[in-house]
Amino acid sequence: MKRVVRSTLQTAVNLVFFAILGTAILTATYALTRDTISATVAAAKLKLISQLLPADSYDNDIMRDTLTLPAHALLGTDEPSLAHIARRNGEPVAVVLEVVAREGYAGDIQMVLAIRSDGALSGVRVINHKETPGLGDYIDIAKSDWIRQFEGKTRMNDANWKVKKDGGQFDSMAGATITPRAVVKASHLALQYFDTHRGELLPQEKGVQP
Repeated sequence: MKRVVRSTLQTAVNLVFFAILGTAILTATYALTRDTISATVAAAKLKLISQLLPADSYDNDIMRDTLTLPAHALLGTDEPSLAHIARRNGEPVAVVLEVVAREGYAGDIQMVLAIRSDGALSGVRVINHKETPGLGDYIDIAKSDWIRQFEGKTRMNDANWKVKKDGGQFDSMAGATITPRAVVKASHLALQYFDTHRGELLPQEKGVQP
């Protein structure tokens, strides 16, 4: 009986030891790689932003000049997201927003877009989607230039924010209109959000007069 108890206790001690050891290893690994992972994510995000805004159009650290936006229906978000502010000589010139198109054919379409201070889109990019391969892929800049037709678009005529099949201004692939409809709608809603929250999204730096 004593031998069984001793064996059980030894097994329990071993389990606790290896649990502590495993936790320590994971903690140490996280601590060693955290900065590298953060730097990699930041570099990838900056590369994406450079597709939306020319590097010479702003002179601030756009990765650090940010705002945390609460979840909002016009952005399609259900949790806080970041807005990156682009400035030149201290004046805000554009904002980069994270947007989710909720009406994709196969689910949510995650997007990022840049809006200039004049209310015009500088660019739109899809960063993640689950649309049908071959049909939905054309919203991906790496496979098609379709997404470029948003560049320079404004809310000048809200009625035109539809695909051509629905009487709007945006091209779409024959037989695959659900995906572009979702992207068009999400981009349009983001412009509405910008118009409503322009003062918050393009804040003046301290010491800079409007």
